[in-house]
Amino acid sequence: MKARLLVALIALVVGSAGFSASSRAETGAVAVIFTKGGFIVGVGGGEGILTLRGKHYPFTVSGMSVGFTIGASTTKLVGHAINLRGPASIEGSYTVAGAGGAIAAGAQGVQLQNANGVILQLSGPKVGAEVSAAVGGVTIRLK
Repeated sequence: MKARLLVALIALVVGSAGFSASSRAETGAVAVIFTKGGFIVGVGGGEGILTLRGKHYPFTVSGMSVGFTIGASTTKLVGHAINLRGPASIEGSYTVAGAGGAIAAGAQGVQLQNANGVILQLSGPKVGAEVSAAVGGVTIRLK
């Protein structure tokens, strides 16, 4: 009986510790404009803004993909940054593998994660003429 009570108490303490740690994580709004172009190797860059707790944090985005890439496009993405531990946790390298394309105008959606555990869920229109099936990633740095 005492052993069951002890196990239940430990489970309660461990469980509540997990909830308090996750409650410190925050979600912010993100807007990014990313331009990409290339033939086989795609290179791109852009800028964005993280809005967290009513404040705006500008950042730069740079990236590269290797695989089948032809053309150029500009993508305007909006969405959320999840699991933020403050604005600086958005920084880092995000790796993504996927396939997508746009002719004239289309929609783009992506979910990325960095080593800090921040997840970016972004979507928006892509304008241009670019087709890709590539493995790549992006790096975000606060300005």
